[in-house]
Amino acid sequence: MLTIGIAGGTGSGKTTIVRNIIESTPGDTVSMLEQDSYYIDLRGVPLEERARHNFDHPDSFDSPLLKQHIRLLKKGVAVEKPIYDFVTHSRTERTEHVAARPILVVEGILIFTDPDLRALMDIKVFIDTDADLRLIRRIRRDLAERGRSLDSVLSQYEQTVRPMHYEFVEPSKRFADIIIPEGGSNLIAQELLIDRIHGQLGR
Repeated sequence: MLTIGIAGGTGSGKTTIVRNIIESTPGDTVSMLEQDSYYIDLRGVPLEERARHNFDHPDSFDSPLLKQHIRLLKKGVAVEKPIYDFVTHSRTERTEHVAARPILVVEGILIFTDPDLRALMDIKVFIDTDADLRLIRRIRRDLAERGRSLDSVLSQYEQTVRPMHYEFVEPSKRFADIIIPEGGSNLIAQELLIDRIHGQLGR
């Protein structure tokens, strides 16, 4: 199994890169684990306090479970990926079945900050996109998909997202094997990455 880590700041274009990888490979070839699915469950915390939680710090994630799932998939064992509710800031009772396949993509803003997590990846890709574009994309996503208000998105960006980016996300870029400027619009870099994947698949 070829394990590819795709990191980068919020709104950098990670999802676009992942979608292009999946669309460029045969069906049932790629398994996917999003770091966002592994947020620590805050069901025991009052709702107002959950909303003030720093979701952009490495400690916000259940990294031991994520690493366990990667190791199992690399051994050919399927896993049950958590499903996280971004409206209530809690893990749901449901899970998503993820089968072991030739390619495993692990995506998230902070996946390169943990040395044990990095060691599980064969290729580490960092998506490097300007801050203003990332903020615009985050606003659009959170308003459309996560039931957020504009004020709450901007407040969170100022209080935690921006400072955590410069403290943790940006420094983790030095661990990348490949840096892709401008995310999904950089077709040449994507083609090189996809060619490497096809080589792994013997295409």
